[in-house]
Amino acid sequence: MIVCTNCRHANIAGAVFCSECGAPLTPTTSATHDIGPIPEPEAPAPVRTPVEVPDEAPPVPSQGLADNWLTLHLLDTGQMLPLAERNEFTLGRISEGQPIMPDIDLSPYQAYANGVSRLHAVIKRGMDSIVLMDLGSANGTFLNGKRLNPNVEKDLANGDVVALGRLKIQILLKQA
Repeated sequence: MIVCTNCRHANIAGAVFCSECGAPLTPTTSATHDIGPIPEPEAPAPVRTPVEVPDEAPPVPSQGLADNWLTLHLLDTGQMLPLAERNEFTLGRISEGQPIMPDIDLSPYQAYANGVSRLHAVIKRGMDSIVLMDLGSANGTFLNGKRLNPNVEKDLANGDVVALGRLKIQILLKQA
């Protein structure tokens, strides 16, 4: 017998979903896996020269250029993801059966293999600053080589390097 954690209904052995409420009875196979210890750097990570963000960067589908305030530069692939229209973006990866989706799905960029959680971090634009916050991810969020405490906002600057697990992203802010 398998007891549903959602409604406490007793289900037959081997059931995948609860026959009473439909909730999954077994954990999904795409849970975030531990990528092993990520060593803390003894010296600050070298600051990379920021890549110039062109004023006419190609838009992400359904996003215009008028308010393109942030571009994510994926350092492993060189891919550029310009972001606009909103003041807050959650970063993570999509997996089957996931009830809450991240705004920016990093799955196509080897997010799972690099230890990115389904809801890993958030970037917010305020009146005077742009901040990054780890959302309690399994493998951590790093800002310029320094691990962030979960649920604590840290200011971002143009050229900063953010690591979600081992996936490294350079932050490119449009200059006003």
